[in-house]
Amino acid sequence: MAASVSDSRATPSSPATKAPTFFLPDFCDSPAVFVVVLIGELVALVIALARQALHDNFWMDLAGSSMFLLWIGLTCSAVLCRSRAWLQTMPPARAAMVAIGLLVLTIGIVSEAVFQVGRIWSGDIESVGPSFFPREHASFVLRNVAVGFIVSALALRYFYVSAEWKRTIELEALARIRALQARIRPHFLFNSMNTIAALTRSSPERAEQAVEDLADLFRASLSDASARISLKDELDIARTHQRIEQLRLGERLTVRWDVDELPMRALVPSLIVQPLLENAVYHGVETLPRGGEVSIVGRRHDDQVHIEVRNPILAQSGYVNREGNRMALENIRQRLELAWPGRARIETEQRDGEFCARLIFPYAGDDMVSG
Repeated sequence: MAASVSDSRATPSSPATKAPTFFLPDFCDSPAVFVVVLIGELVALVIALARQALHDNFWMDLAGSSMFLLWIGLTCSAVLCRSRAWLQTMPPARAAMVAIGLLVLTIGIVSEAVFQVGRIWSGDIESVGPSFFPREHASFVLRNVAVGFIVSALALRYFYVSAEWKRTIELEALARIRALQARIRPHFLFNSMNTIAALTRSSPERAEQAVEDLADLFRASLSDASARISLKDELDIARTHQRIEQLRLGERLTVRWDVDELPMRALVPSLIVQPLLENAVYHGVETLPRGGEVSIVGRRHDDQVHIEVRNPILAQSGYVNREGNRMALENIRQRLELAWPGRARIETEQRDGEFCARLIFPYAGDDMVSG
């Protein structure tokens, strides 16, 4: 068991092997291209409205501005898409300067191409050419290059500040998680050590197995808070916790597992199921004179994974408001938000002498451990 838990730390999604985040978005992705097209159209509309007094045909002016800005936006997106891997190898300041140079050069080339096409077009259709294409060569190209330089510098500055802000938020979330992680289980350690001490006389073999299980649990607890492991390994950690608690509570504790339908190779943040089992035992089953049963049920619903942990509680026990329970739930909530921002959650429900914690997070077919 010790080897399996420790090996699971070296997953492809571990921050130790992940490349640092680059401040430029990936313009090869369709959402980024859509944003560029939308911004281009909005700018074209603003320009056409601002120049309406200078042109008799508003729609012709809007069409010309839209076409030109779309060509500029899409061409610049293609350039940044192709050069992103190269720019990532540079320091941020140098990458920004090179990116600005590429964008300004691209805008100059597109502007020159538009002017030359306009000359050919106006030579064939005199009535359309002068009103649709620019007439002044140098001023048209230089004006576009100057505006492009300003807009590119502002855009890259925005991307850099946005990336740094996101990185700061992630680091703060990780710091909170680690603080919670360090405080979450002193009672469990004390109880486990007392159990092991009692077993050393009556059953040395079981005591040795309990020590190994305890080492596995704390190895997982002290690992990188942002690391992801397979769902199978996470459930194995929870089962290890169950074995230790079973030594202490005996027949008072029953755990029913119904998780065969879960995608075991899916990657999840470490320690999102085990703390729920710990809470179910410590704040639920252990408080009941006759103990009780903890139910862990997992299902996959389309592109989502649902895992429920249910346990009996004392009537009017204020289970949800207990400090240890709140701390664990907040810990898990932050882990889920860090892994899948806005797409994962933990739901809690208390009624009829039972408490239920439900994990809901996304699952994609390629979200698996490689190999």
